[in-house]
Amino acid sequence: MKLKKHSFLNHKVKAFNLQEILIVLAIIGILLLIALPNLMPYIAKAKATEAQFQLKAIHSMQTQYRYLYSRYSTDFNEIDYQVPITTDNGGNARYTYEITAADGGTYKARAEAIEDFDGDGIRNVWEIDEKGNPKEIIKD
Repeated sequence: MKLKKHSFLNHKVKAFNLQEILIVLAIIGILLLIALPNLMPYIAKAKATEAQFQLKAIHSMQTQYRYLYSRYSTDFNEIDYQVPITTDNGGNARYTYEITAADGGTYKARAEAIEDFDGDGIRNVWEIDEKGNPKEIIKD
């Protein structure tokens, strides 16, 4: 029984040439440019989840603080909330946070976007109060 020798040098592999790959990449780029404006509201909505999450954390800490001291605080340090570092200062946060009002029975915290997510000139703003439901005040 003889074994057949295979010559890999004579074997041709079907492949795409550079022009075909560039054409496919150009088509994908054009499709992305067409689809991107339709996706911007979803991108902005996804980025807004940061504000909702952080405002709920602030609400939880305000509630704990009120149980201890029978009032809400205007100071993040008092409620042990660590303000996230924004992207313009080397962090990951896309929102700035502040407690705009607080007294014995109510408080209001605000999250304001530091960038315009969809390029329309409007920055997203969310607020939360003692009831604990984040509300979108200015929609981006």
